[in-house]
Amino acid sequence: MTNADGLKGKVALITGAARGIGMAAAIRLARDGADIVALDLAGSPWNELHDEVAQAGRNLLACEGDVADEVTWEETMARVRAQFGRIDILFNNAGISGPACPLQDYPLDEFDRVMRVNCRGVFLGMKFGAEAMRGGSGSIINMSSVSGIGGGRSLFAYNASKHAVIGMTKVGAVELAEHGIRVNAICPAMTETAMMLDLEIGKNTDEIAALRGHFNAMIPLGRYAAPAEIASVVSFLASDAASFVNGAAIPVDGGLKAQ
Repeated sequence: MTNADGLKGKVALITGAARGIGMAAAIRLARDGADIVALDLAGSPWNELHDEVAQAGRNLLACEGDVADEVTWEETMARVRAQFGRIDILFNNAGISGPACPLQDYPLDEFDRVMRVNCRGVFLGMKFGAEAMRGGSGSIINMSSVSGIGGGRSLFAYNASKHAVIGMTKVGAVELAEHGIRVNAICPAMTETAMMLDLEIGKNTDEIAALRGHFNAMIPLGRYAAPAEIASVVSFLASDAASFVNGAAIPVDGGLKAQ
């Protein structure tokens, strides 16, 4: 179910929008009435998103670049100003998981790579996004994770980066409120995306089944989330229905953190 026309006249910028949760969010917000600015890496596949946004009767501006690069944001916002004049919604979704290994074995270059995308990318998005929203109102939604509200094993840099995203969210919520901009984070559990598939690469069928069984057993609802289920929470936070929600880090986790 969508909030048809609930975001009519709005412009939403989504990072990591060519696949997974980012694409699901872009499609959902387009169906809710928003025009879409999609930002992802060079060479990203845009055909499916283009078709979905067109079918919803909305406009799509596809931009390519590195979210952790300031020039990417400068160029993207220049294109946004030329076509739409502003943005109303920013979903800082782009992120990477990094390698799965113990803390003592975690490579420094991989730590830096994860923090660069997951933290610097969100910081730049908030900085440039807030500037494009000033003078009106807006909603910034940052992608954290259940790993940002707890501990865990193996994904050291990923966990650290997702905790940092929640910290940036809370500071942004306080500082940007005077400009009418709300800032919130979502914290999904395991979701059917390429990032989860990456954890399964190199494993045999039995190992994959065991891994999925382990994760499903951890979640009271007993399954992974679908990207569209995460997108529905993004839609809520982007809308006027969440007009007094600010500075929250919302688990979307099937009850995982309720235990």
